[in-house]
Amino acid sequence: MGATSLLHHSLVIAASAAPKSVVCLLSALRFHDVTTQNPSEIWLAIERRSRAPSLDYPPLRVFRFSGRAFTQGVESIAVEGRRVRIYSLAKTIADLFKYRHKVGLDVAVEALRDSIRSGKVKPGEIDPFARICRVQEVMRPYLEALVG
Repeated sequence: MGATSLLHHSLVIAASAAPKSVVCLLSALRFHDVTTQNPSEIWLAIERRSRAPSLDYPPLRVFRFSGRAFTQGVESIAVEGRRVRIYSLAKTIADLFKYRHKVGLDVAVEALRDSIRSGKVKPGEIDPFARICRVQEVMRPYLEALVG
């Protein structure tokens, strides 16, 4: 099983254990094929008051999101015949800036740069999510450097 198919299989297992969760941050970035990062855990967002899923495999890293930060930007994709909820690339980039102290600012900036340069996302697509995540001011200098 290749790295991509192993990731996809792990996403299906995680989604089955926590059907209301959303694949986020580094796992979403890896799924969208925008990073060299290869997290050893599946990164999942759950609603703030939800119970965290417990699995022996794959290992999970759970983040608690609330309100629009949890509900907006969710895509439902088919993986191995199952539905997996995952954040869009634009939402993932905003989330990376929001959680830059956990993932590293360098990872967030690299994802922003690579996504825009490759044409996978436009700055205008990121803006609504940057507003929801309250990271517009943090992202502004990086966006201006890329677009400006």
